[in-house]
Amino acid sequence: MVVILIAVLLSVLVGAWLWSRPLFSGSWRRSPAWFTASALLLLLCAGVTYLVGSVAGASLDPEEACHRAGETYDRAYRRANFEEYTRWFPLHDKCHAGYDLVPAWVNPVLVALPVLALVCLAHALGLIVARHRTEKKGTA
Repeated sequence: MVVILIAVLLSVLVGAWLWSRPLFSGSWRRSPAWFTASALLLLLCAGVTYLVGSVAGASLDPEEACHRAGETYDRAYRRANFEEYTRWFPLHDKCHAGYDLVPAWVNPVLVALPVLALVCLAHALGLIVARHRTEKKGTA
């Protein structure tokens, strides 16, 4: 287990170093590859955020998870709102109408990160098109 953790940590550090090199050299503004890598990184972070939100208060017994959080468990509310905590998005795991085990930041981040990834991909595509047009003009 420790070997896997070290391998994951090492790959994350190497990836972060490779991603940040263009930031220090100033070449990131003209690099479609950097924006594409940033989009992939943002989507990976969105996946981790979804995992964090889906296992928030993780327990096979939701009543136990609510009591561990210091909240009361309302069985009637959970039955009446069954669809609410079984949906893929937005993530909710409510103990009662006033308390959610899923942190409040999870759902907004799950919207913002893919939107930012799309913006990065669109900018990368724009850089590729601009580079292609300038190369065409230079050869004609």
